[in-house]
Parts: sequence; structure tokens; C-alpha cells
Amino acid sequence: MAGAIPFLPTGTTLPPLPYLVGVLLAAGAVGVALRRRPPRVAGRHVLALAPWMALGSAAHVLYVVDALPAALAPLAGSPTVYLTVGTLAGAAWLGSAALSPERIPTALAGAGALLLVPVVAAALATGPSAVGARWSAVALALTVPIAAAVWVGLTRLRPEAAITGGAGALAVFGHALDGVSTAVGTTQLGFGERTPLSRILLGFEWIPSVPVLGEGWVFLLVKLAVASAVVWLFAEYVRDRPAEGYLLLGFVAGVGLGPAAHNLLLFTVAA
Repeated sequence: MAGAIPFLPTGTTLPPLPYLVGVLLAAGAVGVALRRRPPRVAGRHVLALAPWMALGSAAHVLYVVDALPAALAPLAGSPTVYLTVGTLAGAAWLGSAALSPERIPTALAGAGALLLVPVVAAALATGPSAVGARWSAVALALTVPIAAAVWVGLTRLRPEAAITGGAGALAVFGHALDGVSTAVGTTQLGFGERTPLSRILLGFEWIPSVPVLGEGWVFLLVKLAVASAVVWLFAEYVRDRPAEGYLLLGFVAGVGLGPAAHNLLLFTVAA
């Protein structure tokens, strides 16, 4: 495994060259195939990718706790795991093309869930932490009303944002969960933040502490503001160019939901 890459999140590495070349070739082949046969993209398709977003996070947790076979471990490092899972998701999307359009989101979500369940089970089999599991549940329970309130407020301030539908709501929820789980992890469980910018936001000593979230409430507010601004701005884009708009919203949702799922599972097995 190559060494850490400067100026990027802690733990960012490149796999051995044969793995890197193989992943890039596979991702390129799937990308070319998707470009030649562009799939229909709607909000339901973005929601169907949620299990795949969690799959990448769960696989990386196995990598972090050193629970993967040596032959598979290089595929689950960061950022390689994103290409690995993205390639699998793209291949599954291509494979579902033979189905009726109405069944594709269900098939795509189902394929992701079928892969996710054994990976999560393997992580839990390493030995769950009761304390970590409890705080993961607390983070999830806090996030649901927070994300709901932000979504309701956003769609009332800008009714046009409602056109983003489930994809927009998933983006808000994913970033809310990332913000809450990060704050809980650093405040209650002693976990550090790997992303340089996040470490800065969590490191201001003048920020007053609040129950459960500690000083991390500022990080949560920043995450919510960014996600809300993106959904606000993308409303017109989704209306005019829905395929591109929904795909970009899916990427934004994944940037929040992926790290959030990683936090919750890592806390559960490693706290």
C-alpha cells in the first residue's frame, strides 16, 4: 500500500499499482458503457443508490479494523473504495437495463442492499461496542428531526426546492447525519476528524459547548448550510436538466451519507 497523500484526509492512500490499474480500467469500461447507453435518471434512482453509498462506507470500516482478506483490502482503502463501489453500482445499473423502467430503481437498491448486509454483518462480527452502538443510535435519533426541520424550512423558504424531491431530502439528511455523528464521535467517544477543514471547524476553542454535540454544533450548522444551499441552487437545474441535476444531487448526497454511515458503523465496532 502506498503511503499517505499530503494535504488530503488522514488515511488517504493509493493501492498497489496492479490494483490501481485494474480499478481504473474497470471504472473506465463501466463509464464508457454508461455514456453509450445513458440510463434514465430521476429522484428514485438517486434514492436507490443510498445502499451503495453505505456499502462503500461499510467496506472501508472493514479495511480500517483490518478485517478484510489481504487480497481484497487494497480495494477498500480511501479513495479506492469509492471507485470500487461506484464501478459495481454502475455495472448493476447497466445490468438492470433489461428490466422495465419502473423496476430499475427497486432492482438497483436491492442489489446494493444484498451486498451491504453481509459487509455490515462482517463488521459487527469483529465485536460490537455497546457504548459506540448507543451513541450511534443517539446520533441517528437526533438527525431525523433535525433533517426534517431543515427540509421543511427549506421548502417553505424556497418552494421550488421541493422539485428535487427525495434526492434533495437525502442530501440534507446525509449531511445532517454526518454533522451530528461527527460531533458525537469527537465529543462523546474521543474520535478524531480526518478531513483538514473539518478539524479546523472542530478545533476552535472559543466555541461554547452544548450537550451531546459539544463544540461540534458549529460543524453541524456548516454542513446543514452547505447542503441547503446546494439544494436551493440546484432546484432550477433539476427542473431544466433533470438527469444531470439528479446525478449531481446524488453525488452531494453521497458526500454526506457515505461519511455518516462510516461514522455510525465505526463507532459501533471500534469505540
